[in-house]
Amino acid sequence: MNNRVKTTNDLDLKDRLVAINRVTKVTKGGRAFTFAAIVVVGNENGIVGWGLGKANEVQAAIAKGVEAAKKNLIRVPVHKGTIPHEQIAKFGGSRIILKPASHGTGVKAGGAMRAVLESVGITDVLAKSKGSSNPHNLVKATIAALGEMRSPAQIAQNRGISVEQVFKG
Repeated sequence: MNNRVKTTNDLDLKDRLVAINRVTKVTKGGRAFTFAAIVVVGNENGIVGWGLGKANEVQAAIAKGVEAAKKNLIRVPVHKGTIPHEQIAKFGGSRIILKPASHGTGVKAGGAMRAVLESVGITDVLAKSKGSSNPHNLVKATIAALGEMRSPAQIAQNRGISVEQVFKG
């Protein structure tokens, strides 16, 4: 299933900084500091992407992260402010569980997962991370889980039935 977004020209993307890491390289001339920033962009209407930027300054690293994030956007089915079904994903040592929630629940998720879920436009969801809490792996696992989501229309089309029949079971 390919839910990549081809163009970013007409999208109003908002970026969120998830984590910034200062990296120190010790050389014979002293210490050299660089920064790595992981950034999530989304239009809060079903499109999200992530990027990693590395540079000698924080602002440059964030800018590079935003540009990288715009290059790998995916489309996520959002059904009435929540996700259409439960999803489990893992990346590296991080494992996540996403569950749909009723209206008014809010985004019950930790830092890195919250940034991704809010960027995609999900307002009600229950999320749990297990294993590693490394922000890089959590973002990648969350994007992987959202990328595997299928809308009721896609399920109906695959089964050859109507959308109403999908909800009836």
